[in-house]
Amino acid sequence: MSADAKMCSFYLSRRPLLAPRRMTSDVRFDALCAWLGRVLPSPMLSIEPASADASFRSYFRITLSDEQSLTPGGAAVRTLIAMDAPPSREDCRPFVAVARMLAGAGVHSPAILAEALDLGFLLLSDLGTQTYLAALTEATAPALYGDACAALIRWQLASRQGMLPPYDEALLRRELDLFPDWYIARHVGVTLDKAQRDTLSKVFRRILDNNLAQARVYVHRDYHSRNLMVSDPNPGVLDFQDAVYGPITYDLVSLLRDAYVEWDEALQIDWAARYWQRARGRASCRRRLRHLLARFRMDGRAKTAQGAGHLRAALSSRRQGRVSQGNAAGHALSA
Repeated sequence: MSADAKMCSFYLSRRPLLAPRRMTSDVRFDALCAWLGRVLPSPMLSIEPASADASFRSYFRITLSDEQSLTPGGAAVRTLIAMDAPPSREDCRPFVAVARMLAGAGVHSPAILAEALDLGFLLLSDLGTQTYLAALTEATAPALYGDACAALIRWQLASRQGMLPPYDEALLRRELDLFPDWYIARHVGVTLDKAQRDTLSKVFRRILDNNLAQARVYVHRDYHSRNLMVSDPNPGVLDFQDAVYGPITYDLVSLLRDAYVEWDEALQIDWAARYWQRARGRASCRRRLRHLLARFRMDGRAKTAQGAGHLRAALSSRRQGRVSQGNAAGHALSA
């Protein structure tokens, strides 16, 4: 057994630290350690759970025995991240593809340092441990949101049709339907009468029309404080594997009308206006500011409905020891 495999076995024996619903099995952990032993630039000093998102993926933070420069001209680092995504449950290819698209757009995201897609293993650069959620205060918010908006614009400017799945009416409607199906019916336990269903249907139609009429760009889908890391360059962007090609205000609403952070509407509008000032050189952003803000407010209502449904669906899935796939239902609780 290699030194790295022995180190992994030692840590596996000492930690019941992963959530039981998604605990990496001994077999997979041993396989991950064996693979790491072949690809790491120096021996491991330690390996510990880093985080887990609302999927079957697991992440581990690796501390190397000494600092290593892993990219040409890159700074020496001591920690890396290993992803374990069982191929029978997860497909690493969208993660790898979108990570490279983000990097190509000049957005700071985990670099893919090694990959074994058939095994479901990736070795990634480490963006650190401080999320926007932990760092945001009234004093820090202007600079942090300024950086996040600048990164968002770079991502949008790189947009090309056909590179990502479309955020079309069918997908938007599936997400909106989580609100009546999961939040109202299952969480609140209320059955809507015909008049209420008709009203909700009309509201959803307006939201869909608003989204479908917007200019199309790359959409992260969960561009908020738990998926943005304070880093250099700032921000570091995580949880992007479900990116699509869709409405231009979607990610801006995710950022400024975050389910985890609440700001006065005056601040939200101010930050949205600053985004518009930076972005208006792009043809799809040259509309009047009041037009952008009207769509921003409408998308905010859509995100509120989706968020409630996502939360309820994620809680139900976790209790049942499984996570819905193929939509964003679990992401309301993901880091």
